[in-house]
Amino acid sequence: MTLLSGLLCGLLLSSGLVFWLMGTWPLLGRSSYLAKLHGLSVADTLGSALIVLGLLVLQPAEWPVLSLALFSLVIWNTLFGYVLGFCSRSRTLPGPVGLEPAP
Repeated sequence: MTLLSGLLCGLLLSSGLVFWLMGTWPLLGRSSYLAKLHGLSVADTLGSALIVLGLLVLQPAEWPVLSLALFSLVIWNTLFGYVLGFCSRSRTLPGPVGLEPAP
């Protein structure tokens, strides 16, 4: 391992850990539980992807397994984050169409 790849690996791994830790910050907010989980899942996805990329730099011979892990991580966590974000939106129920309120 060269010095440059070691520095890149360390930078990616530490950045991933920072995203993991910063992802817990929305849990302290006053928004709904689903909105909190949405913020956590986004930060967790980015942190996990950076960690897997750091491991890919560290062990390039394991690229098939790590690339499959990265692909599945990004796809499933992104879909889960979108579902949580969609469910956490405030909904307004539409009223009956064409009916005027009585005077």
